[in-house]
Amino acid sequence: MPNPKRRHSKTRRDKRRTHDAISLPQVVECPSCHEKRQPHRVCPACGHYDGREVVKVGEA
Repeated sequence: MPNPKRRHSKTRRDKRRTHDAISLPQVVECPSCHEKRQPHRVCPACGHYDGREVVKVGEA
């Protein structure tokens, strides 16, 4: 199996790792309760999706 002849530089290592960063999830404002939620998902605060209530949210 081939092995590297010389050590890779820190720059080369870091160039490879540029795409490995974890990004924060996107959030949008819920049109019914104005809480932050992820797009294309039921709002965890009010249970609405696409203008109608899909999930009953109990009081905690």
